[in-house]
Amino acid sequence: MIRLRTAPLHLSVVLLVALGGCATVETTAPGAVGVARKQTMLVSEEEVEQGSVAAYAQEMDKARGQGRLNADPLLLARVRRVAGRLIRETAVFRADAVQWNWEINVQSTPELNAYCMPGGKIMVYSGLVEKLSLSDAELAAVLGHEMAHALREHTRERVSRAYAQNLLIVGVATVVGLGGVADLASQVADVTFGLPHSRQQESEADVIGLELMARAGYDPRAAIALWQKMSAAEGSGTPQWLSTHPSNSTRLADLEARIPVVEPLYRAARP
Repeated sequence: MIRLRTAPLHLSVVLLVALGGCATVETTAPGAVGVARKQTMLVSEEEVEQGSVAAYAQEMDKARGQGRLNADPLLLARVRRVAGRLIRETAVFRADAVQWNWEINVQSTPELNAYCMPGGKIMVYSGLVEKLSLSDAELAAVLGHEMAHALREHTRERVSRAYAQNLLIVGVATVVGLGGVADLASQVADVTFGLPHSRQQESEADVIGLELMARAGYDPRAAIALWQKMSAAEGSGTPQWLSTHPSNSTRLADLEARIPVVEPLYRAARP
């Protein structure tokens, strides 16, 4: 976690000025869907990815210790096949993403959940695929959405916001760093499992994911079907994967509006 200490007033003034002029970046190209929001970052991409590697390794070890990691070889192969097609299309948004050290794994659990940590560390929970009887195209909608969060560096953005809030809250105290890989891993895990994405981040992930699946040859209308299934699943308690996401009516309307944009990409990608 971020650690604080008292700082001289002149240093705090410098830091507050720096906060106002910190790095504003464009993490992705806009693509056909036109996502062009600039993001303010206070921590580096490299730092967050180091934390991601450590946090993901911890989750892998935990699942492995419980006998839940990649216990279904057929499901694992299926998830990796779909993810591989999507990964090939990520260069449209980021030229470097195809070369990331992607990891795709499945955890056997009844929970309806999936995530992609920074740098392409993907975990799909078996309950999401099995309970909702996802088609490959619907699975592509899930994976494309989660991969879009990584492409847009939404975790880095949220860690940066937390960093800024700490600095502003303490006034003349200063944030002195993230405390090494262990603290970074804790931050990434907290953001992944505990802190909701903003509505804006979720909307960006929706439309980027929609374009990724279309370019990979998956019918983008499957994203509509996915969210209809997720909405129906709410009747028995809000699924974990849905609990921090925008309302389904808003999401479905936004996705429907983007279908005409990405449908030509889907038609071009079909054999």
